Amino acid sequence: MAPNSTLQELATEFPSMIRVYKDGTVERLRDTDFAPPSAAGGVSSKDVVFLPELNLSARLYLPSISGHRKLPLLLYFHGGGFCIASPFCGKYHRYVSRLAAEAQAVVVSFDYRKAPEHPIPAAYEDSWAGLHWAASHRAGNGPEPWLNDHADFGRVFLAGESAGANIVHNLAMAAGNPDFGLQMRLLGVALVHPYFWGSTPIGSEPIYPQPDAKAVTERLWPFICPSSPDNDDPRVNPMTPDGPSLVGLGCKRVLVYVAEKDLLKDRGWLYYEAVGRSGWMGVVEIGETEGEGHGFHLYDLESEKAEALIKRLAAFFNREMPSLPW
Repeated sequence: MAPNSTLQELATEFPSMIRVYKDGTVERLRDTDFAPPSAAGGVSSKDVVFLPELNLSARLYLPSISGHRKLPLLLYFHGGGFCIASPFCGKYHRYVSRLAAEAQAVVVSFDYRKAPEHPIPAAYEDSWAGLHWAASHRAGNGPEPWLNDHADFGRVFLAGESAGANIVHNLAMAAGNPDFGLQMRLLGVALVHPYFWGSTPIGSEPIYPQPDAKAVTERLWPFICPSSPDNDDPRVNPMTPDGPSLVGLGCKRVLVYVAEKDLLKDRGWLYYEAVGRSGWMGVVEIGETEGEGHGFHLYDLESEKAEALIKRLAAFFNREMPSLPW
């Protein structure tokens, strides 16, 4: 039930996204709907609990397949500024189902705890636990038959939108650290409209035509990560000189996708360039959608530009490439 704003005093607000009241009540303003699992468009889906101690679930997607051939495994992380949305709201369910169909991939779309009730690093910790859960199936004897029977653990990818793309970067960095003990290799990662920021404006940010969007973005990281509120924290600004080298990315392929009218576009380009010059021994590529803004594809899957993005992602997950040293 929404709070009575005439009786409760507002502590902070991100317009059209979230309100937090001084008594601690949190009101999420969008992406609170629930779309049930379905079997449509050549893809079946179902929900499973992957972290019982926190009651966290994931939605699995399985395309119609013939025989016993193995499919790429895509581990997906939704956006929402680390504070709203879930794998189960309609826009993410429809998008991931379409992506699974186009890519002919087994997809696991993970939920994670949200700020402000669960500030960073909760989302990273939950997502890392999701990777370990997926890895438990690599020998074909994990708890989920769809992964045991149909996932190719030689072709494992991570992908996400916005905050989910930020999670993907941080997971890939952790996967590249042998001390973290992930018993699964990542072939590639795809970052769509990644949420990266920093304290010093770059590129077109100083003249971005929507100052309110800049103000919201400046406030977001301190809101979701009060223990380290600096916008140059390397988790939100991987290009900061004080952060770990991007040479440590634990995968062999990176795709960055940006949108021309997105405030975060220049950060995506900077990330692409930084990965390319870091000495990382992999292949990095970038795509840009002209005339569109942040997350445009999630709202109009039938549009020509959304279809082009989805096809580019599907090709990335299925592309054959020469063997590279692990």
